[in-house]
Amino acid sequence: MDREEGWLRFNQRVLELAEDTSVPLLERVRYLAIFSSNLDEFFMVRVAGLKRRLATGLAVATQTGYHPRELLERVSELTHELMLRHAECFTTSVAPALAEAGIRIVRWDQLDDTDRHRMRRYFRRSIYPILTPLAVDLAHPFPYISGRSLNLGVTVRDPNAGGRTFARIKVPTVLPRFIELGGERFVPVEDVIAGHLPQLFEGMEVLEHHAFRVTRNADLEVDEDETDDLVQSLENELLRRRFGPLVRLEVEDTISDPVLRTLREELGAEEGEIFRVPGPLSLAGLDQIADLDRPELRYDPMVPVEPRALQGRVDDLFAVLGEGELLVHHPYESFVGTTERFLALAASDPQVVAIKQTLYRTSGDSAIVRSLIEAARSGKEVVVLVEIKARFDEQQNIRWARTLEDAGCHVVYGVVGLKTHCKLALVVRREGDGSLRRYGHIGTGNYNPSTARVYEDFGLFSADPEVGEDLSDLFNHLTGFSRKRHYRRLSVAPGGLREDLMAQIHQEIGNAARSEPAGIRIKVNSLVDEDIIDALYDASCAGVPVDLWVRGACALRPGVPGLSETIRVRSVLGRFLEHSRVLVFENGGDPRVWLGSADLMPRNLDRRVEALVRVADPEQRARLVDLMELAMADTTASWRLDQFGTWTRVTHDAGGEALLDVQNTLRGDRHLRAVDG
Repeated sequence: MDREEGWLRFNQRVLELAEDTSVPLLERVRYLAIFSSNLDEFFMVRVAGLKRRLATGLAVATQTGYHPRELLERVSELTHELMLRHAECFTTSVAPALAEAGIRIVRWDQLDDTDRHRMRRYFRRSIYPILTPLAVDLAHPFPYISGRSLNLGVTVRDPNAGGRTFARIKVPTVLPRFIELGGERFVPVEDVIAGHLPQLFEGMEVLEHHAFRVTRNADLEVDEDETDDLVQSLENELLRRRFGPLVRLEVEDTISDPVLRTLREELGAEEGEIFRVPGPLSLAGLDQIADLDRPELRYDPMVPVEPRALQGRVDDLFAVLGEGELLVHHPYESFVGTTERFLALAASDPQVVAIKQTLYRTSGDSAIVRSLIEAARSGKEVVVLVEIKARFDEQQNIRWARTLEDAGCHVVYGVVGLKTHCKLALVVRREGDGSLRRYGHIGTGNYNPSTARVYEDFGLFSADPEVGEDLSDLFNHLTGFSRKRHYRRLSVAPGGLREDLMAQIHQEIGNAARSEPAGIRIKVNSLVDEDIIDALYDASCAGVPVDLWVRGACALRPGVPGLSETIRVRSVLGRFLEHSRVLVFENGGDPRVWLGSADLMPRNLDRRVEALVRVADPEQRARLVDLMELAMADTTASWRLDQFGTWTRVTHDAGGEALLDVQNTLRGDRHLRAVDG
């Protein structure tokens, strides 16, 4: 199946959560915002990539048989449907429900005289000084419209000369998306600006105004083989990002034909790139409403717990790891109390001599970065690989890299031509007998405390010598020169990971042929790699049961007679973003279980540095197998994919009883003992 359509169907599942009236109201608002933000990135990257292939003449058919132009038409059709559905959900369901709860988003024509007077004062004080109306005439060319900016297109007439003039007003990004009126009432910022157009065009007659929004190609292109300074080249490319080609023009459905014609001609928008939807536009800004202090309208707060092995031994983490490996499951188990503590203890422990760390995405105020800085300043050897090409986090990562360098850390930027996506930390500590021991962490998620509260991820802490040697070898590969392909307990991309996965799939095929226990269970964010999919089809034809838990895009067709009859595909979306990657191979009754950073996509297997670690502890393996069984059970609520590419949400059984919710079940798991507070 097509990857682009698969991704849009994932965003449709997000929208279905917003449409679900059983979900707490402000969480529904949040899902509407997430849908909008996701769609922006889809256009900036995936649609932009298709358009670039057409423009460069590389328009060959995809694996699904679509020519890129046909695929763009299909994407445009699906996106139009979803955007209209999104707008309808907001206007006919979520906004009325908010009003019933006392939270009102009102338009300018709904304001009374008191509210308008208040907004006039606010406009003069906080908006008018930063507005810049730009007229379009012989002396003023059509202005550049930056990506994701909200704008007003205004038509005015000179009462003396009689001619009509078009003008554009950009809504400054420093302003809140919704202006608070008081009493949990809000008005869109563009309405406040539109209500004061006579002040901006004094002496002119304002004929009409309409909101519009542009999305542009935001993918970066840096030739690492040609540049002498990767950081400088990337910074220059970031400046050019806002000037990328147009990929979408959003307008309110009330826009007049003459104004739309002006925008279309001046922006060079094709018909399929124009999206007319009910206003207001730019609903990613609904995050502002979702953040309101109304706890009764959102999920009950959850307090992550410390793993049982650490209870009563919070500052003795290295001793705990010396006794055995520790598997942690976020956000049910504390990120702060495990991963952050691991780095904080390493920074302050005088016996620690070296720390090595990868950073792909982190938070704006990162305790982990502060720990690395503290360690370097105290004389420890600190090496940090900062992936400055992490999409949409490039600028922040460049700032972190320079901050770390200033503190005395050795900062590297990975391997030329690859993104370093693996989540690794290595601490080298001098033990009481004078020997050096390595303590490692391999994760499925970023070293980011903010996302760790809402992203579901696993982390494995280990003092096993084999893991330590693997991590040392891998860091040496990342910071120096190495062609190592095979490790002890790690499987690393590019190079060995694809080969290892194919070998294990074929081993399951052989086991099935010998009537030995065989089975494959995989949990990933995306499954679109053609070779892996073909191998899974082969496994199904050999009778191997294949269970796939895929959050996002899935290009595999399950349940096709003679091809994939033994394959089931499920998707779970909810309060937490399912983000971990777990792979289980039955292995004749002695399951081999892996977790790590890699999705099953060509970019992850061939163009990124990724790492999976084999889980050795039998209890931890059983815990991960149980999780996979829970998600795939017919008694568990999920979205289920059929052979035609349709995802169906199943929340109740045939008798009307509610099915189990994976995330709620885990919150009540005695093993985790997560508590509501």
